Amino acid sequence: MNFWENPIGFIGEAIADLMRSLHIGPEVINFVITLLSVVVVASFGLLLVIFLIWLERKVAARFQDRIGPNRAGPYGLLQTFADMVKLITKEDSIPEKADKLSFNIAPILSVVAVLLIWAVVPFAPAWIGTDLNVGVLYIAAVGSFGILSILMAGWSSNNKYALLGAFRAVAQLISYEVPMLITLLVPVLLARSMGMNDMVRDQSTWFIVLAPLAGIIFLVSSIAEIGRTPFDLIEAESEIVAGYHTEYTGMKFGLFFAAEFLHAFTVGVLFALLFLGGWRGPGAEQYQLLGVFYLMAKASIGYFIVMWVRSTLPRIRIDHMLALNWKFLTPASLAILIITAILEKAYGETSARIPALLIGNLAVVLVSWLVLRAASRKTKRERVTFKKRPVAKPA
Repeated sequence: MNFWENPIGFIGEAIADLMRSLHIGPEVINFVITLLSVVVVASFGLLLVIFLIWLERKVAARFQDRIGPNRAGPYGLLQTFADMVKLITKEDSIPEKADKLSFNIAPILSVVAVLLIWAVVPFAPAWIGTDLNVGVLYIAAVGSFGILSILMAGWSSNNKYALLGAFRAVAQLISYEVPMLITLLVPVLLARSMGMNDMVRDQSTWFIVLAPLAGIIFLVSSIAEIGRTPFDLIEAESEIVAGYHTEYTGMKFGLFFAAEFLHAFTVGVLFALLFLGGWRGPGAEQYQLLGVFYLMAKASIGYFIVMWVRSTLPRIRIDHMLALNWKFLTPASLAILIITAILEKAYGETSARIPALLIGNLAVVLVSWLVLRAASRKTKRERVTFKKRPVAKPA
């Protein structure tokens, strides 16, 4: 095996050969290799957060006509390290009547929930932690741990503001899981597999071309899942102090902070895998590092959209937010799922597959636009009628 073709596989084989020369059993070798893989993937995610925090600060500054971090280190690159030192050295306080076990587990669980997703991410054709044949189902399952951590943090803090933030998490995060999980089924139908690597290999034509509406709905609902602007009502400072993490200080707050930034980039990675072809690209099959480069480049597109939305849109009211989910995203996702299933069955093995699926998506977009326009006109007529209503004079 050539080192440059597959560096991680080359190192893994070298470690395995060394352990075999020491007469170590195959079960122990497999356990050690698996453990090292977990450590490498988890370390990559945790180290990536340091860069993501700096990057998002700089990008947000450009959107808002500012400079961003520029004092600590070249281009402010050491600013995140300074923040880490500050968080580590701050006092760790726990409310007197808090449920200490749940209170301490919640921030750890929020980070673990994101890191677990990376276990099934295929960085390259041969670089994947665990190639599960139910990878999409696994992502849906472990992604809900993040919601559980928010509920645990709000309930265990023994604080009314934190509990209110947790209640909003129930209304928002669980609601937006519905269209997100429905749109996850669209790539499954197109690839005829729930394995992440199988899904990437099947994208000779990117699924964003075959199901653009599903990709958009997945991205919007994922932004709501991580509680980013304009869906950040679970930590609305003007109303509930800081939401579910009001009582957290020091590095425990830092873990929630890190989980949010890592989750935002993970959304970009999943968007790239499900709709943008993942690691696919010229030479990716031969040189694994090229596959990693292609995946990170495509993930950056989704991550940039997340940062763009956060830096430009204002926070919306909770009734508008839930109406968007239940009255538009959920029906549209169900419609696109049904149409994709019908068209894939009818045209799945023919050359008409791509235009048929694309026309089906455009039809759903057109119907949605007509319904929204009719609803908007009805609302305007009701407002005009209300304004023209005569005011009763006092007797």
